[in-house]
Amino acid sequence: MRRDLFDSEHEAFRETARTFVAKELVPHVDEWEQAGVVSRDAWRAAGAQGLLGMAVDERYGGGGVDDFRFNVVLDEELVAGGVSGWGAPVHNDINLTYLQSLATEEQKQRWLPGFCSGETITAIAMTEPGAGSDLQGIRTTAVREGENYVLNGQKTFISNGILADLVIVVARTDPDAGHEGISLIVVERGTPGFERGRNLDKIGQKSQDTAELYFDDVRVPAENLLGEEGQGFIYLMQNLPQERLSIAVASAASAEKVLSLTKDYCRERTAFGRPIGKFQNTRFEIAEMETEVQIGRVFVDRCVSEHLRGELSVPEAAMAKWWLSEMNKRVVDRCLQLHGGYGYMTEYPVAKAYLDSRVQTLYGGTTEIMKEIIGRSLGF
Repeated sequence: MRRDLFDSEHEAFRETARTFVAKELVPHVDEWEQAGVVSRDAWRAAGAQGLLGMAVDERYGGGGVDDFRFNVVLDEELVAGGVSGWGAPVHNDINLTYLQSLATEEQKQRWLPGFCSGETITAIAMTEPGAGSDLQGIRTTAVREGENYVLNGQKTFISNGILADLVIVVARTDPDAGHEGISLIVVERGTPGFERGRNLDKIGQKSQDTAELYFDDVRVPAENLLGEEGQGFIYLMQNLPQERLSIAVASAASAEKVLSLTKDYCRERTAFGRPIGKFQNTRFEIAEMETEVQIGRVFVDRCVSEHLRGELSVPEAAMAKWWLSEMNKRVVDRCLQLHGGYGYMTEYPVAKAYLDSRVQTLYGGTTEIMKEIIGRSLGF
């Protein structure tokens, strides 16, 4: 079906993004997957190309266009190029929403130029060893002492965690106030007491540096408080829909790409003297997947349109996140099956997609949490 989400400037940006991905990222994917981290050179190159901070005001070095469709274009081109580990979606789609909406003028002048140039890589630290989707269960504390907050605690599964120069840390500033005692504190690289643990060994997205972070009496200047003290939980609830929409966008793009590759494979691969696409079972499998992918595409594009108008609700974002990520998981698994033994070989893109996409039903809130959000919104 024809998409009507984008205008001519988005398509021009797509060509820029596609060229950048092909020239600057794809040739290095294997190297980065072995290293477990993407080179900082790639971040700086992206900044020079205008692919970071597209929504940031030009006076801070950004693109000056607050239009999430540009983020969607870049996210789709990364999936199309098979680049699963570069943390630009975390940087652009998630972290920037907090910096844009909550940072003071002084903070913006301090942090946004580097954000846009790729010199300053960002992360957000929510998850803890004992608190994943339940953000009210976090135990990291930030106690005010004079002109500083003293931060203590541990975070895990933090995307961009190894490279991050700026980390938005979710911490308790009032241990007795429940969700009203949560605040956002920005910690900068090199702050004494802030240590990184191991670069976690994952089954997929190997070049995405995902780290444990430790805070041991880290003294953070009070001016690094993001927004108002005690409002962190509200800020998270306000910004998580865009994060979940970003995951849905990537899920839709992944399902489309893998299905396209599989259709080509089924036209070329022969068994019993004819292409496997000629077998009824294969045709039925592909027909079902094609239908699901089309339905998913229409829904996620509609959600993006709603988001642009400021009308995408928390339950709707949860619907997009769980359904698209689960749909992608089903499609990739069935496509691997149609590849037969070759699908199990890591040299085939379908095998890499199988490993890389599995996390989509987990991060940003699990499928189960998404259904809980939707169920509660219906009065149950």
